[in-house]
Amino acid sequence: MQNSLPPLGWLRTFEAAARHLSFTGAARDLNMTQSAVSQQIKSLEGHLGQPLFLRRPKALELTEAGITYLPVVREAFRTLMRGTRAVTGAQPNAVQVQCNISFAVNWLAPRLPAFRAEHPHVQLNVFTELWEPREMAEGAAVEIRFSLRPSDTVRTEILRTEHYYPVCAPDYPVCLENLQEQPLFDCSNLLPNWPSWAEDQGLNWENPPITYATTYLVCLSAVMAGGGLCLAHDTIASHLIKRGQLVAPFKHRARMPESYYLLLSPQAEDTPGAVAFANWVRREIGSVA
Repeated sequence: MQNSLPPLGWLRTFEAAARHLSFTGAARDLNMTQSAVSQQIKSLEGHLGQPLFLRRPKALELTEAGITYLPVVREAFRTLMRGTRAVTGAQPNAVQVQCNISFAVNWLAPRLPAFRAEHPHVQLNVFTELWEPREMAEGAAVEIRFSLRPSDTVRTEILRTEHYYPVCAPDYPVCLENLQEQPLFDCSNLLPNWPSWAEDQGLNWENPPITYATTYLVCLSAVMAGGGLCLAHDTIASHLIKRGQLVAPFKHRARMPESYYLLLSPQAEDTPGAVAFANWVRREIGSVA
């Protein structure tokens, strides 16, 4: 190994490739081509005099050297980040939060005034996704993800499991006997759906016509306007039920296979605002009825 340090860009590329275990994922994060990522990794390995990755047909694996080197590189970047903040006076409490748009609108946004009152010096920047992302966005410190199985490339913890059930406007006339004759709305690409809820309820349904949308926002807006019923779960519907904009007309609730997870980037624990926000989310989401 040479005495000189490798270029910072090579180390950044190594960290991204190790986080994704994919040159393609690293290229996406770093806005580079896959071939450029591969070349920088080869250059770094040449500088170190030993391989950092085992190239498998469809995946990467860290070598023993890579496993040893990765925490050193990450700690070096964290030290640089802390030092840069100290020199520039950058705001250590600015936090980039990533979540899906339904969670942002139906859970996070109504609670932001309470968070700001409790943590007035924390600046939140909220970035939303329509579908579940493969990985945390570059720069995101905290992500709340609704998923069957979240990423294992960053620190992850389960926040809440969910049950799903029909909701409608308070004055909407419906009973179990005529439910499948009503206009039904649902969010597409989720395992829980109207047929699975009906089966769990013990109803012998045929195939009722269902209007699908790519986000719960469309479904909830339609039924709040008296347009029928949609499936929902507590995290996105509880505040609307408490405010009297929705009701759950039936007692039966079925367990969802998806859950809400909290994902923390490697630098999150060094960002006081990220720590404060993560602790607040843990407390608040646990209090949802």
